[in-house]
Amino acid sequence: MYNSSHTIAGNLLLTVAGSLFLGFVIGYPGWTLAVALLFWGLYQVKQFNRLQQWLMREDHTDVPESNGYWGELFDEISRDQKRQIQRTQALRNVIHRFQQSSAALSDAIVIIDAHNHLEWWNRAAEKLLGMKTQTDRGRSVMNLLRDPRFVRYYRKNHYDDPLQLTSPVQKDRVLEYRITRFGAGDRILVARDITRLKQLEQTRQDFVANASHELRTPLTVIRGYLETFLDQELPRPLLRGLSQMESQSRRMENLVADLLLLSRLETSAHVSDELPVPIHSMIARIREDGLVLGQEKNQTIETDLEEATSLLGQESEIYSAISNLVFNAVRYTPAGGAIKLRWWSDKEGGHFAVKDNGPGIDSIHLPRLQERFYRVDESRSSDSGGTGLGLAIVKHVMLRHGGKLTISSQLGKGSTFTCHFPNELVIPAAIREQA
Repeated sequence: MYNSSHTIAGNLLLTVAGSLFLGFVIGYPGWTLAVALLFWGLYQVKQFNRLQQWLMREDHTDVPESNGYWGELFDEISRDQKRQIQRTQALRNVIHRFQQSSAALSDAIVIIDAHNHLEWWNRAAEKLLGMKTQTDRGRSVMNLLRDPRFVRYYRKNHYDDPLQLTSPVQKDRVLEYRITRFGAGDRILVARDITRLKQLEQTRQDFVANASHELRTPLTVIRGYLETFLDQELPRPLLRGLSQMESQSRRMENLVADLLLLSRLETSAHVSDELPVPIHSMIARIREDGLVLGQEKNQTIETDLEEATSLLGQESEIYSAISNLVFNAVRYTPAGGAIKLRWWSDKEGGHFAVKDNGPGIDSIHLPRLQERFYRVDESRSSDSGGTGLGLAIVKHVMLRHGGKLTISSQLGKGSTFTCHFPNELVIPAAIREQA
């Protein structure tokens, strides 16, 4: 702020006092005061005009010369302008360095304002997303990236998980989108090329799928011969050995089938077509199969199904996910236990839960339950005939439908496995009935 030891008020008072003194000396104090004030005012107007003309010039290096408070004011304004120029230059350097560093990145970076309009992007965005400086600045990001899955991801405003899609301009490239909020509703979109990672993942999936497929034929032959031998009269020791071999071959066939299913689910991140799913009749059918599976345990399986809503998705995949959860509950819930199946919807979407009163699971195991072949109790899983892939299959089915699987459990108090489907997949039951 401008502070001067020479103030305009002090100068005015000095002028008035001096003119009055001179006026009294010569005998015309009024005229002397008027003339002095006139010249004082003309001087102020002249200095103000000099200041205005100087400020209107583009070059402010030639500071007007003056005395007193006007000179101090000119000098202070000049120093402030120099400081402002230095700050502006420093900010320009920072922006220039940011643009240079971001332009060198291989990841596409896009800045989006609070109204979803494109503000700035680097060169990688032009290559991976097809943005053009001449035409796309100020356009809505959803007019440029029109894939419905991206639009849903962008509009849900929850960006904890990334989104994987093919590049809109290079169909052989797979991009991973991440969005971060900043400022007053602005967003940064980062698109990373993960084609190489997807290729490596695809190689692994192909190996598992091919190995599993090749195992099916010898397992079928082995099991066929074992069943033939078991139909004949055999000595007790040999019969016991062949029975164990037949049981293990059946378990191997189940493992191969689950590996093939998991490999198929991993081939794409999203379902290709979303169709009405008869969720109510599907749950009822799985309940009957669960009762047959646990008929020796005398368990009860209750259902609580909201009749007003149904679901969109791939029927076979959803059946696999729900049946895995229900059959797991049947296997691990002790005799006389109770299992409850529930379907409902709310503002967050559709939900299917399987709740049992079994032994429960220690909390240290919950984060890893959805990993392939992870087992809480190896011996218990082996006795139940599980493959260790059931929850991994459920996880991938939910990911392909844009949902997730959550698990809550306490030792001695049972477990609850819940599938959460996004709101856009929930439909009125009337649509299901018409379909």
